[in-house]
Amino acid sequence: MENYRTGSHSRFDIKYHLVWVTKYRKAILYGEVGHRLRELVIEICKANEIEILSGHVAKDHVHVFLLCPPNLSVSKIMQYIKGKTSRKLMMEFQHIQKAFWGRHLWARGYFAASSGNVTDEVILEYIRLQEGAEPGDGGQSFTVDKGQ
Repeated sequence: MENYRTGSHSRFDIKYHLVWVTKYRKAILYGEVGHRLRELVIEICKANEIEILSGHVAKDHVHVFLLCPPNLSVSKIMQYIKGKTSRKLMMEFQHIQKAFWGRHLWARGYFAASSGNVTDEVILEYIRLQEGAEPGDGGQSFTVDKGQ
C-alpha cells in the first residue's frame, strides 16, 4: 500500500514494461544519439508525470519500465515518446535523416506488458470473496464468457 501514488481523485500503481525498435532494426542508437534519446525520454516522462523505474537504450531498440498515471493509456504514452523522439532526433542528427529518408525513425509497433504487486489469481479471489461480504447489499457478481 505504501507504494501507491496519489492523484487528485485516485490512488494508483500502474507499471508498464515498454519496448520499441528502430525501423528495419537499424543500429543507430549509440553514442550521442543514444545519450540524446535518453534525455528526451526522461524529459517526456517528466512532462507527463511518468516515473521511470528503469530504462536501457540498445543500438536498435529501447526498454523502459514506467510507473504511469491512470489518465494516460499505453498507446498515448508511446505516441508521445516515439513521436517527439523521432522528430527531435531527425532534426538534430543529419545522418539519421539520411538513414531514415521516409521520416520514420521507429518501427510501427511496440511491446507492452503490465506489472503489479498481485497476480491475476489474487484479484479474482478478492472479487469472488465480495459475494456476500455485505448481507442485503444487493450486490451482484458476474463473469463474461469469452465466447460471447
